[in-house]
Amino acid sequence: MPLRWGIIGAGDIVRKRVAPALRDSPACELLAIARARAELAESTAQTLGARRGYPRWQDLLADGDVQSVYIATPVHLHAEQTVAAAAAGKHVLCEKPMAIDTAGCDRMIAACRENGVTLGVAYYRRFYPALARVKSIIASGEIGEPVFAQMNAFEQFDPPPDHPRYWLLDRTRAGGGPMMDFGCHRLEVLVNLFGPVRHSVGITANVIFTRDVEDTSAVLLQFEAGVCASVAVTHAASESQDTLHVFGTRGSIHCAALNAGDLRVCSGEHERSESHPPASNVHRPLIEDFVASVSAGREPLVDGQVGRAVAAIEDVIYADATTGR
Repeated sequence: MPLRWGIIGAGDIVRKRVAPALRDSPACELLAIARARAELAESTAQTLGARRGYPRWQDLLADGDVQSVYIATPVHLHAEQTVAAAAAGKHVLCEKPMAIDTAGCDRMIAACRENGVTLGVAYYRRFYPALARVKSIIASGEIGEPVFAQMNAFEQFDPPPDHPRYWLLDRTRAGGGPMMDFGCHRLEVLVNLFGPVRHSVGITANVIFTRDVEDTSAVLLQFEAGVCASVAVTHAASESQDTLHVFGTRGSIHCAALNAGDLRVCSGEHERSESHPPASNVHRPLIEDFVASVSAGREPLVDGQVGRAVAAIEDVIYADATTGR
């Protein structure tokens, strides 16, 4: 029997990826959608292929036919909605970042554990074939011992107040700027490649824009394995970037556009190119792993502890910004 889903939220990510992934997967049935604009709840459900539209997310959680929920709301709501979903006996797959801070993550993890439901976080890059390949190259020893990794994520973003994503500039709702929004994905990539973080130091700045959240941020990391890394993100640069570079004692791996999946591997005097593109809908492998985890009674590959590990790094970044360290 397919897992019966409800979605809380109806933004771009739901319309373009989440709802299509749930509709297209034979392991899923899209049953219901709840959205904040109550007058559009029913029409949104019809448009996205769900049977029912709810004007309140609490009503969706009260639907006994819904077994699992995808939470796609502003970050400040994630903890509250996850705890309520767990109490209603629903499995939860939550959008990134998992919560405003690790305290919220801890509440989510505890609620899901206490109610015997599965918790996952939507860091879909965990399922990129290119990153699986990077991990295997590192494990093979081809580039020697990894020493330093570097990631850039630059996306211009200066929306007007009536833009549907303007909430991302509200610290109380988003938690922070580009480091919270898409920097979190890069932090998850590095945790996946290198394991737990030993030490981190972050900075945030408003270089161009005067707004409630930073327009630019960077963090330096050292992992328990010894590897060092940096992540730089910005809303202000004109040039888009989506890079990953890993430097080792005998070679290096370079990905100029992570979302495309093309790699350049340098080892000694040899260099080669490889192509490992992601799925056409990058949310589908994430969702299918989550469904498989529910069926098998195991943790999903991207579970609450992964989401918490990323949140712990972001706690440090924004604490450093507050204290001026």
